[in-house]
Amino acid sequence: MFNRALPSIGFGTWAWGNKFLWGYNSKNDDALLEETFNEAVNRGLNFIDTADSYGTGQLRGRSEELLGQFINKLTPAKSKNLIVATKLAPYPWRIGRKGFYSAFIASKERLQGKLDRVQLHWSTYRYAPWQEVQLMEGLCDFLESGDVSEIGVSNMGPNRLRWFHNRLSKRGIALKSLQIQFSLLSPEPHKHLDICDACNQLNIELLAYSPLAFGLLAIPPIEEKVQSTTLIRGNLFRRLLPSSIGLRKELHKIAVRRGRSQAQVALNWCRAHKAMPIVGLRNPIQAKDASDACKWHLTSNEKEALDIASQNCKMRMPNNPFQSI
Repeated sequence: MFNRALPSIGFGTWAWGNKFLWGYNSKNDDALLEETFNEAVNRGLNFIDTADSYGTGQLRGRSEELLGQFINKLTPAKSKNLIVATKLAPYPWRIGRKGFYSAFIASKERLQGKLDRVQLHWSTYRYAPWQEVQLMEGLCDFLESGDVSEIGVSNMGPNRLRWFHNRLSKRGIALKSLQIQFSLLSPEPHKHLDICDACNQLNIELLAYSPLAFGLLAIPPIEEKVQSTTLIRGNLFRRLLPSSIGLRKELHKIAVRRGRSQAQVALNWCRAHKAMPIVGLRNPIQAKDASDACKWHLTSNEKEALDIASQNCKMRMPNNPFQSI
């Protein structure tokens, strides 16, 4: 596990799912992903986040499947040291307290039994709060039966988080983690700081997905024309690159002064806010860079300078429509 006062860094297999969506068809890709996985594990990145919806259509669950294969090849000591978390999607047809049962069994089989934490993938509070309550009760059942050792939630605001924390506490169950979009460019930063405060007060681990804003925060301020593999990401970069120059200049300045990468600086900003950044890794070089970010920390002055640069950046990443209050 990681110390809440000094969060580590984890890696997520969402990038693998996206890769499959956009033309995955080669066993060479599997080999690169396995090499990346082993590099991350060997360098001490022991928290892995995935989901049953990563890899859709004919490739549904492919990220979990590959992850299970890779873990199964590790030594028992390395495998034991990993914390594997998956997220179950609250699709409209998954209803009632048993709504996640089949999905949970399928995920655990794909992961070849290595599943430590199960999480609600997003909040249904905005359109079906009753579904959310029943599905969370089902996750608690998995915990009480010993099928997993931890449960968590994603895309919840501080009000809903406190409500669930109180409800589960009456059942004697601790909510382990909350996962939200959190970066220097995440939307509504003032609300996310409220979430940070709530997690600290309730002793809930805060996990930050998209900590590099789809990689945009790793782009030097002198580079303004970036190729993107997807239409959505390309449109996002065209909108955010010009408006984030000031922020990326501050990131670049700190990176040069520290002899580190811009990505490491952005990840350590998350850590400075007591959040564990979950990085989507695509190759061993990125795995090394993420692990190196664990070896140092921002000073209070550097954190403050980045806070100000972030606040001055008016264009933000799009909000998750399922994020609750």
